[in-house]
Amino acid sequence: MVQGATAVAFTVLDALGYLDEIPVCVAYEKNGKRIDRFPYTPDLDECTPVYEVLPGWKEDISACRSYEALPAAARDYVEFIEKNVACPIKFVSVGAERDSLIIR
Repeated sequence: MVQGATAVAFTVLDALGYLDEIPVCVAYEKNGKRIDRFPYTPDLDECTPVYEVLPGWKEDISACRSYEALPAAARDYVEFIEKNVACPIKFVSVGAERDSLIIR
């Protein structure tokens, strides 16, 4: 939002393939109040992250070359992040090779 991004390149999605669950920080809490934006740096030490836990997919996705080929949990994760950053994820990287890029 601050940088005016119109699309996101989501990199290293394949590195999450070993996790049973993926905790995602969705907010912070300070003095019992929820903060939905990243806190100012001086306040950060007084904040506690609020996590939403998503299911992992527990499989190697490095051979996927289309968005539809990704496991449903991986697609759900990408779409969850996309919704929460309020910016479309146009590219998804699933490996180190040059052709390991999915264009949505």
